[in-house]
Amino acid sequence: MTKSSRPQSISDSPSRESLDELRARVASVPEAPTREPVDSRDEQAWSYCLRLLTSRARTRAELTERLTRRGYPDEVSTRIMQRLATAGLINDADFVTQWVQSRHTYAGKGKRALAAELRTKGVSAENAAAALAQIDGDAERSRAAQLVAKKLRSENLDDGGIKAARRLVAMLARRGYGQSMAYDVVKNALASEQDRRDVG
Repeated sequence: MTKSSRPQSISDSPSRESLDELRARVASVPEAPTREPVDSRDEQAWSYCLRLLTSRARTRAELTERLTRRGYPDEVSTRIMQRLATAGLINDADFVTQWVQSRHTYAGKGKRALAAELRTKGVSAENAAAALAQIDGDAERSRAAQLVAKKLRSENLDDGGIKAARRLVAMLARRGYGQSMAYDVVKNALASEQDRRDVG
């Protein structure tokens, strides 16, 4: 279960701590990890991937795509991915777990949006499903309610909250929350906010 916490800004990455750990692992990997002769193209691809990994963690598919765009053949990409995995620099299962936790907690993304993001990163269906299972219905609803509450206090409710409700439901839909949950969360939030204003 993912515990919701107060939203903070976040970059396109998992946590700062995990990124620092990744950078430390990258820095500790020697340029030539074996004494066997290595093709110069392999070494160029290896160095390129290390540079990419110092900015943020990446999936195997993301790195393979970047190598392909640079013109590296499939056999080079395959060897480099194996070296990176052996060195502990890529692990899709760990990446996905951290990504989902971070994007849900700090960016407020719902499961649908997260699933779409993971597909663009080439994550396997198995790894994606395991990571998304961390977010149960209660955690997702709680995060949606936090997002609505933050926006609602500045909304004009003179029309009974009709326009505000449309905007808030649309906001949740864009963030990947299901329509039924969005309507329910917004309805309850509007009722509570209206009561608060009536008392005030």
